[in-house]
Amino acid sequence: MAPRANWKGFLKVAELVCPVALYTAASTNERISFHMLNRATGHRLRREFVDSETGKPVERDDQVKGYETGKDDYIVLDPEEVAAAVPESDKTMDVGAFIACDQIDDLFFDKPYYLAPADRHGEEVFTLIREGMKSRKVAALAETVLFRRVRTVLIRPHGDGLIAATLNYNYEVRSAEETFSEIPDIKLKGEMLELAEHIIKTKSGRFDPKTFDDRYDAALAEVVKAKIEGRKIKPQKPKAEGKVIDLMEALRQSAGRDSKTAKPGTKKSTKKTASTRKPAAGRRKAG
Repeated sequence: MAPRANWKGFLKVAELVCPVALYTAASTNERISFHMLNRATGHRLRREFVDSETGKPVERDDQVKGYETGKDDYIVLDPEEVAAAVPESDKTMDVGAFIACDQIDDLFFDKPYYLAPADRHGEEVFTLIREGMKSRKVAALAETVLFRRVRTVLIRPHGDGLIAATLNYNYEVRSAEETFSEIPDIKLKGEMLELAEHIIKTKSGRFDPKTFDDRYDAALAEVVKAKIEGRKIKPQKPKAEGKVIDLMEALRQSAGRDSKTAKPGTKKSTKKTASTRKPAAGRRKAG
């Protein structure tokens, strides 16, 4: 069965326009999922909104959205007022600029979608846009209304079609500087860095998503199967904890070396001699 389009509209580049359809590229529908049940009756549970003070259920017609302006102080917005903020859609994905692919920071990627021609009349224009982007090695930034919000999407060639990824807004992406500010400035030198590079080189591979194994989902499926068949469910054994050893020794073992096979003239290093540490900016000594 052909996939169902999430959205249909028009891709517009200057005066070039073609009808396109947007399809979900990644989905979690195949994951194991559960329903909440009443243990006593086996019946499914349903959620209710209850008043936080009275504890009584609130009927759907009496449920409204509110914006908190202070502790327990809210501005109430009626459905019509919320709907007034929803932009009107002209079903156009308007390309504003083309950018080099190496300018893209994947921190801003939100959700990927496949973009394909919606009918045979637009296939020639679609192919022209796709091939033009391939030859120039560029991606397109476009704006459209998707799912009741104005969204910026990044469009890239992908096989015979295009990938349109919705982008996070700048205010939604947290600052890397704040997260990394406490990491100390450590200068590595000598055998330590050489061993790390050797380990990385020997473990080089290729990106192949077919090899990714969702062990948790597979384990849940096995638990469900065992339950259906009346078999005893065996808990997973925890992995043995690794021994805490000297960093240089860990690197040598990972690289298939040991202290005896270290490079000639290289002393057995300790953490102090293997690297020099500088305290993180702004960090004070105790006392």
